[in-house]
Amino acid sequence: MIDEICRDGFAPAARMIENGRMPGVALGVLGPDGGTAVALDGMAAIVPEREALTRDHWFDLASLTKVIATTTIVLKLVEDGRLDLDAPLASIIPDLRQYDVEHAGERRLTIRQCLAHNTFLPAVFPIYTYADDPLRARAFVLQREWAHGSPAYSDINFILLGIAIERITGAPLGDWPLGEGLSWGPPPGPAVATEFCTWRGRVLKGEVHDENAAALGGMPGHAGLFGTVDGVLGFARALMAGEILSPASMDLIRRSQFHHRTCGWEMAYGGWSGGEACSRRTIGHTGFTGTGLWIDFEREMAWTLLTNRVHPTRHGGRAIYELRPQVSDAVIAAWDAAH
Repeated sequence: MIDEICRDGFAPAARMIENGRMPGVALGVLGPDGGTAVALDGMAAIVPEREALTRDHWFDLASLTKVIATTTIVLKLVEDGRLDLDAPLASIIPDLRQYDVEHAGERRLTIRQCLAHNTFLPAVFPIYTYADDPLRARAFVLQREWAHGSPAYSDINFILLGIAIERITGAPLGDWPLGEGLSWGPPPGPAVATEFCTWRGRVLKGEVHDENAAALGGMPGHAGLFGTVDGVLGFARALMAGEILSPASMDLIRRSQFHHRTCGWEMAYGGWSGGEACSRRTIGHTGFTGTGLWIDFEREMAWTLLTNRVHPTRHGGRAIYELRPQVSDAVIAAWDAAH
């Protein structure tokens, strides 16, 4: 049954691949009993050489790093009593805006606010154009006077969370254990190609796509994680089974903290990436390279959609924004029909 659900859910992706709107796509579906199914097609790379996509290929997960790694680590530190969600960043990173300790708003932002993207920080900023040495790039993030704006989904929030984790643990994020099929780059297996990067002058394959993540050393809080389709499904299975987070932490990732944002994740809402057919008890997250993970707690199932939509360029249209809800709705329709 799970195989048929996955096959039916993959139909919109198959059409996009056939029409040349997406290089390669992998869909994984997880059922209540822990059973999984995977459907995939297309190319792991088109240039400089063509390479067919397989189940063993590693994807650059981009912002799925925020939920699989950073959010999980933060909540584990809370569970261990080593971190308070409502602690100001300056209590963990005392040198944050250290030349304006009296007035800098960055110092008063809390861990919870950063997790829920409820801050004044900008969505993104080309840090790599100011520094490509990891220590200097971190110093830039910490000492820059960030322009104030309305709350927005912000990579800067999670870069700061990654630095906070490093300060608390005394170790890089890469030292935190990950499940099988998840790794910081370069991955230990064949990698899906992403973009021809004009900054680095090459097609990226097995190295982080996000320029700021590269400048920060490849293991910051907002991007840098790689995973196979089975690796992402394995994380979802362990999370749903209560093997990763405590019930209190699970409540934090499922309950609103700021509008449709939970601690790290998004809740289902009209027009979101997870489609309209999922239950309101669904959370999810996406990644810029064309990745996504959604968990429907009412149906006790999950699905991940992994693509290389930025290959060979990010400027190839908006097909991914059509594909995500189409696949999600197809998966749920097949699921409901089978139950």
